[in-house]
Parts: sequence; structure tokens; C-alpha cells
Amino acid sequence: MDALKLVRYAFAGWMPGGTRDCVMCGHKVWRFMPYRSGSRGTPPLMRALGVVGSDPDHFECPRCGAHDRERHLLLYIRATGLFDKLHGMRVLHFAPERRLWPKIAAATPAEYIRCDLFPAAPDVVKVDIESMPFADEAFDLVIANHVLEHVRDDGKAVREVARVLAPGGFAILQTPYSGKLQRTWQDDGIDTPQARLQAYGQEDHVRLFGRDIFERIAGAGFEPHVRRHEEVLGGVDPVAAGVNASEPFFLFRKPG
Repeated sequence: MDALKLVRYAFAGWMPGGTRDCVMCGHKVWRFMPYRSGSRGTPPLMRALGVVGSDPDHFECPRCGAHDRERHLLLYIRATGLFDKLHGMRVLHFAPERRLWPKIAAATPAEYIRCDLFPAAPDVVKVDIESMPFADEAFDLVIANHVLEHVRDDGKAVREVARVLAPGGFAILQTPYSGKLQRTWQDDGIDTPQARLQAYGQEDHVRLFGRDIFERIAGAGFEPHVRRHEEVLGGVDPVAAGVNASEPFFLFRKPG
């Protein structure tokens, strides 16, 4: 971190009197820091399509580094009562967020497996979400927060999630999407980082989900329990909490 950036983070996170609240670390801060250059760096197509995902202008906590989508997910899990049910659950967590996973572990699930296709830590298991090495009905909760936009075959991935979930189990499958785009857009010709950035919003995304995202997931055998911010977090000021109020809670349940 360069000196100027360090000063900005120090002022935003350590000066007393902040009016923003980070649910992850519990500190008050003056502002949440932008992702890269903020919304100014968002590709024009993403703005035109009203893509819902991270808030690039209020992205990172200057104190703990938690991202907006981690903060929002923790708020959602708590507000819906799912956090209180974690004790005794068997949980599979893809791409476990560095600040979020300790909160889940502290809730004492009966089993908690953190995994990734490219593990960045020795205690994270290498798992391909499209082909998991787990038995049928092995888990009660699967978390894949901003994962489906990266995988080669999202349909296969979601079917695998359904397979390893026990009846009555839940899947949290947050992903960016456009409510204006009628159908998910994916084209093999969009095959360079720059092309993916312009077409899908990020260099390592392989599709842009449209409003059919909920049908695509439900088609794997899930009941949608998707909730809007104002439904479950009506008392949470999104500006103060540093979250995107347009991002719904992608909660799905396996019938049973």
C-alpha cells in the first residue's frame, strides 16, 4: 500500500467520530473505501444494464478489509435466523471470505469445510464445484458467494450443490446479475480478460447473469427463498452499513 493510500485508510478508519458501521469488525469508520477507481471504472455496459453486484464506491472497510458483499451476507444470514441455526449444521463454504469464515466457525457447526478450486491457504480444501468429491446429502448448508459467475458450467455446478445438500438444506448462491437482461449472456468468443471485463464486468467472469438467474437455479431442484434488502434489513441503512441495497439474498432450499 503506497503512502497516500495508507493515509486515506488511516483517516477513514481510525479518526474518531465515524458515522459508518462495519458489521464485520464492529468499528465505526468515516467511509468505506472504493474498489479500484470506484464506479468511474465500471464498464459502460454494466452501468447501462444496471448490473447488481458489489458497490464499487463503498467496497472495503478501512479497518478490517471486509468487502461489501461479505458485510451484506453476514447481515442477511443473521436477519433471516440462519446464523442461529449454524450450530450443529454441516457446512460447505466455497471461496471462504477471510473475514466472514471465522464468524461462521465461531457458530460451531458440526462440520465446516472451506474449499476452493485454487486454495490460497493450507487449510482450504481443493474442490471443483462442478464435480465434488462428497457423498449425496452430505451437507445442510452450502455457501458460494460470488462463485457462479466464474465457473465453466453454472448449471452443472448448481446441480452438484443440490446433490450434496440434504433434504431441507439451504444454498446461498450470491452472484452479480442484470434485471434488465432477459437471459444470461455467455459467448465463447469473449475469451480475453479485456473482453470479459467489458462484457461481463470483471476480467475473470465468464458470463453475465440475467433475470433468468432465479429460474436457472430453481431448475436444479431448489425452492427459491430469495429476499430483498428492504424485506429483511429494512432497519439497516445501506449507506451506513456500506452495502448495496439492490442486492437480494440468494437463498435457496432443497425440498424435503
